[in-house]
Amino acid sequence: MTLQRDASGRLHITSPLMGESLMRKTLLAETETEHLFRPMPNLAVIKIGGQSVMDRGRKTLLPVLEELVAAQPQHDMLLLTGGGTRSRHAYAIALDLGMPTGVLAELGKAISEQNAIMVALLLAPHGGVKIAHDDLVKLPSYLQLGILPVMHAMPPYGLWERPPEVGRIPPHRTDVGTLLTAEVLGAQRCILIKDERGLYNDDPKRNPAAAFIPEIEVAELLARDLPDLAVERAMLDILARARSVHEVLLVNGRERGAITAALNGENPGTRIYRA
Repeated sequence: MTLQRDASGRLHITSPLMGESLMRKTLLAETETEHLFRPMPNLAVIKIGGQSVMDRGRKTLLPVLEELVAAQPQHDMLLLTGGGTRSRHAYAIALDLGMPTGVLAELGKAISEQNAIMVALLLAPHGGVKIAHDDLVKLPSYLQLGILPVMHAMPPYGLWERPPEVGRIPPHRTDVGTLLTAEVLGAQRCILIKDERGLYNDDPKRNPAAAFIPEIEVAELLARDLPDLAVERAMLDILARARSVHEVLLVNGRERGAITAALNGENPGTRIYRA
């Protein structure tokens, strides 16, 4: 970019986007790059499930936190929290009152943040600190100080959440927020801690005959259009277009050692990857 003086003597900054609507298809194609800057390529972004872990209380949550604390010396980690049952309860009330999707998203954010506060306090003896989305730019300094950062996972669409194709449940919830966080930071790992081994072709809690899926390419998973999923469908759409994140790992937080294995690059559950 350079400075250019017009006929009146005024200076302008010339750039490839001058006079562009930012809607021209050929221009958008020109913004593609093979070398995307990744601010934190060694980071592991880990979501602690709300309904699957937090809502089960100390019997499930505390062992998960113990495993994360044990892994802290070997891994840079950012912990995120889901909403869980309380967010579903809030959604049900809001739906009954006729609230739009954006209001439901705001309610889900508040409950996810409550869980982040509790996790940060439980981790306080080990450097746990609750951070906000605006604090992500400070993340490298936090990690150098030995802080174990905890943030809520609801993406900041809030009242501006786009309406879903069907119904009113916010399509961009905490799985999406976790993946987007990993993508913008250029993280090495994106891990979702669930209460099942990983992904199945149906809900194993409702269908005992559901088949386990240890590994699947995201486009194939989308094409299957399964009747139920352990992850948000919008997250799969984003993973298919991601630039930094190549895979998402689903692990069972109730299986001791599964989180550590995922941090070490193994697949103890389900690996959803993009080609």
